[in-house]
Amino acid sequence: MELASFDMNLLVALDALLAEESVSRAAERLHIGQPAMSATLSRLRTSFRDPLLVRSGRGLRKTAFAESLQEPLTQALRDVEQLLHSTAEFDPGRSQRVFSIVTSDYVSLVLLRKLIERLAVVAPTVSVRVSPIGAEFLEQLRQGLVDLAIYPAELLPINAPFHRERLFEDDFVCATDIGNKEVGDSLTADQLSTLPYLAASQGALPSLADQRLDEAHIPRNTSMVAQSFVVAPFLLPGTRMYTIIQRRLADLLLPDAHFKILQPPVHIASIHELMIWSPRGGADAGHTWLRSQLRITAQQLS
Repeated sequence: MELASFDMNLLVALDALLAEESVSRAAERLHIGQPAMSATLSRLRTSFRDPLLVRSGRGLRKTAFAESLQEPLTQALRDVEQLLHSTAEFDPGRSQRVFSIVTSDYVSLVLLRKLIERLAVVAPTVSVRVSPIGAEFLEQLRQGLVDLAIYPAELLPINAPFHRERLFEDDFVCATDIGNKEVGDSLTADQLSTLPYLAASQGALPSLADQRLDEAHIPRNTSMVAQSFVVAPFLLPGTRMYTIIQRRLADLLLPDAHFKILQPPVHIASIHELMIWSPRGGADAGHTWLRSQLRITAQQLS
């Protein structure tokens, strides 16, 4: 097959067909009619000399050859899209681009909420899709599945082959229910070990607060693990539990009337949130603009 004689638009259709394993859903995805997509599939079968999709029960499934095409095809289309973005000027006032960011719910509340307020003024038709950060986020960056991640410097592997820039710093505080009679105006190191502890994390990712306590050789009486920094404080009322969360989050979520906010009795080093992106997308004008908006927003945090 010669590249010069191949209709490159067929590859976009092939990507949709392999992702959906359905002619009708692929047609809907590309906003074309089902007969047109069926004709496109026929042309693709002729070009690749493979059925690509075969009957399986009531649906279709990819052939082994189609399976081998899917990942490199999707990556090639992303590379072409990035090339088009990098050679075009970015007009934030007119762009309808959707940027993708993976991060924690904590960063979404503390930083991205402010970013959206800013974009509503300077780029009203630009949107941001925020997804929970998971253990696979570095691979997502590498493959170009997301534009950037925001993640603590303290947890990022030193040799990770990505660009990074510090956005903001935060420290940790202890929080407990205002009615917890076992806690006065301060917590002791012994109480950190004996009181029920509410741990908080982001899915399968480690908790920096727990890492810091481990480094200080402070054992915990873990009573519960919440899979969200934001949810954790709302599990405290009516219990003897305490939790350790970021100060900026505590300032947003915990009115003084309902919770006691206390300094940890042991030193817990500050957290430094980074924006992280792949070198492959860094030259894109829109990506450069997004990073500048994050930088400005972070500088305006009180």
